[in-house]
Amino acid sequence: MGILEVQNVNKHFGGLHALNNVNLDVKEGAIHAIIGPNGAGKSTFLNCLIGKLAPDTGSVMFQGEPVLGKKPYQINQMGISRVFQTPEIFSDLTVFENVMIPCFAHRDGSFMLNAWKAIKGETDIREQADRILLDVNMQDKLHMNAASLSRGDKRRLELAMCLSQDPKLMLLDEPTAGMARADTNATIDLLRDISEKRGITMVIIEHDMHVVFSLADTISVLAQGAIIAEGLPDEIKGHPKVREAYLGEAEV
Repeated sequence: MGILEVQNVNKHFGGLHALNNVNLDVKEGAIHAIIGPNGAGKSTFLNCLIGKLAPDTGSVMFQGEPVLGKKPYQINQMGISRVFQTPEIFSDLTVFENVMIPCFAHRDGSFMLNAWKAIKGETDIREQADRILLDVNMQDKLHMNAASLSRGDKRRLELAMCLSQDPKLMLLDEPTAGMARADTNATIDLLRDISEKRGITMVIIEHDMHVVFSLADTISVLAQGAIIAEGLPDEIKGHPKVREAYLGEAEV
């Protein structure tokens, strides 16, 4: 039994069958990539996992507990965090303040604006934020305004904010979108490091095949709303159905 189990998920939008009996079994501690051509249903599938969309039929189980029907914040409290295509950060705050906010929320269940008044006394939160920023190699930027960061560092900051919630599963929607190759490679190294050191399971939706084959333990291929292949990276590279549906359109 995997940490995340998806069984027979279907989703229609009018006459469009966006997801067609999708099944997925994600092993604990694995990096599991989901790839496919545009319009394959990847974003719809991810939105079903995080409670943004309700599938018509099927089940989604996380550590044996049902996910469907829960609100996004409840899914987050189960130990599932999502990293969006565009980094979701507080642009007007410093890097350090960005990380402290989810640290407070994880500890207290909420964050009050007047908490800044007592921040100097919150030694445990400050130390936690320091450790997380060290983990993502951003300790030298803790006093920088978040808006002034590069795209790669904004992603790094968002990952730090996710880590402060102590997730067991991270869902990453094109985590290297819009990055230069140097930032992409740095993000690959960081995600691999996070997975290995913290044992966090990751499900990654990604168009960049360099990212997929650098990170993934297992790859599932979506095409026209259905899983057409699943396996190790080397198996997927040579799969004729995959080449026809997707890899033939991209540089491998």
